[in-house]
Amino acid sequence: MSHAVVRLSELDFTDRPYRSQDPARQVARLTERLSLEQSRASVWRYPDGSRGRRHRELAQEEVIAVLEGSMAVLAGEPPERIELPTGSIFRAGVGEPFQLRNESGAPATLLIWGAPPVTGEVEILDDLP
Repeated sequence: MSHAVVRLSELDFTDRPYRSQDPARQVARLTERLSLEQSRASVWRYPDGSRGRRHRELAQEEVIAVLEGSMAVLAGEPPERIELPTGSIFRAGVGEPFQLRNESGAPATLLIWGAPPVTGEVEILDDLP
């Protein structure tokens, strides 16, 4: 099959906690559901007050689209804070450090995809205050 459709309402989310003091994020993997071959993708739910790990991808670029809510990303070195309201799309190139945070007062939903479809080639960095 050369096409596939997935609806947000049909996705199964699993908890992906990061810091014990933060609400747990949730993820639904799309790579298999969409039969992606040249990239990988997931939908993430970030409750207010949650954050992702600060990291840099060593083999792929990542694209983040804010589907609902708003997020902030701390990108680059030194970190620059960038606000991402609904409808924003952010790209982190190979090797660029970044950290996602939801400090908006409301939940956010993100579509995150990376290419090529490489896993495990990432450097986890120290968390930012």
